[in-house]
Amino acid sequence: MATTIATMSTAAIGAAPKLQHLSMLSTHPQARVGHSIGSARGFHWNSRGGYGVRNGHKKALIVRSSVSTVEGTELDAISKFSEIVPDTVIFDDFERFPPTAATVSSSLLLGITSLPKAGYNGAIDSALAYGKCYLEKSSGARLSCFLSKALVNVGAELVRSVPGRVSTEVDARLGYDTQGIVDEVYELLRLYKELEVSQDRLLFKIPATWQGIEAARKLEAEDIQTHLTLVYSFAQAAAAAQAGVSVIQIFVGRIRDWARNHSGDKGVEAALQRGEDPGIALATKAYNYIHKFGHKSKVMAAAVRNKQDVFSLLGLDYLVVPVKVLQSLKDTKTDLEDKYAFVRRLDPSASQFTQFSDDELVQWDQSTFVSSLGPLAEDLIRCGIESYSGNTLRLEEHFSKIWPPPNV
Repeated sequence: MATTIATMSTAAIGAAPKLQHLSMLSTHPQARVGHSIGSARGFHWNSRGGYGVRNGHKKALIVRSSVSTVEGTELDAISKFSEIVPDTVIFDDFERFPPTAATVSSSLLLGITSLPKAGYNGAIDSALAYGKCYLEKSSGARLSCFLSKALVNVGAELVRSVPGRVSTEVDARLGYDTQGIVDEVYELLRLYKELEVSQDRLLFKIPATWQGIEAARKLEAEDIQTHLTLVYSFAQAAAAAQAGVSVIQIFVGRIRDWARNHSGDKGVEAALQRGEDPGIALATKAYNYIHKFGHKSKVMAAAVRNKQDVFSLLGLDYLVVPVKVLQSLKDTKTDLEDKYAFVRRLDPSASQFTQFSDDELVQWDQSTFVSSLGPLAEDLIRCGIESYSGNTLRLEEHFSKIWPPPNV
């Protein structure tokens, strides 16, 4: 049976699903290397969407880490600072860049159902034969039951295929319903327990609305690990950290795309005035906030587009990197003459020197959260929930056409 692990781009709605490897969420952070103190040197992001050398900047106290003097590839070098997550096309690239963990989502299931010979079709067929779903009185409840069972069946197979954790998507249509999210996670967890999957191997992927963050707070208090997605603002990242969320996923490339075509967001404008990429700036700020104030959350950067994104975020907990960029990193030898070619940009020690405004140091509640989101986050959260919900509706429509399955 072919190994098939995938995730779907939210931009793929209305198009044929593009199978990609999904997010890694392993339980053990990378070992850290030694560091030295130096002045800030690096790149800035200009209004054309490119990077340039920063000139005339003020010196800042930062913690640097350089690569070892043993010859290797760029991929070897950067892997010493951050855990690298392959965002890889499953059939062609799984062996070259094997995943350490996975996410199962409605878009993944759509990808599987679009390929009749995909390895996890049997898991979906057996979900459609799950007896407890037949007891549901309405067709909508039955389809929802089938969807939950299919997610769990595929997730259980992924647990057996990867060493790290598997994240399971919560129905995005519940994105503004705290108790609905909590109840769905309980149901998904119950289904996993039927298959004897250990809770510590699981995360639950929840939209980072205020209601989603509150649901995550309740779940984390019960040692149920959560993974907050659609994070596009400092308010979301800080509130999620205060809630004890396990993984906070920031889409750095999507923030950059929005900034190229829109204006009026204070966070974006502040980053541009400093000559910074707004997506990189948000991920950096979230990381520094978490480490300065002792929160347990880990930060994952997704929608990473190029090598410079990778180099700018070295030290972040998780970097989701496209296979084309990974291959270039793997094929390129490190330059041993330049000991600062690969510099750790983010470090817990350096985070202690980061300054935050009084407005950023609040104990977040719904009022301060909503008022601080800004147009970028409001727009992209809405688009993201619509996209995830659209995938779920498409999947339920597909299930309604093939149910009951053959031989049932």
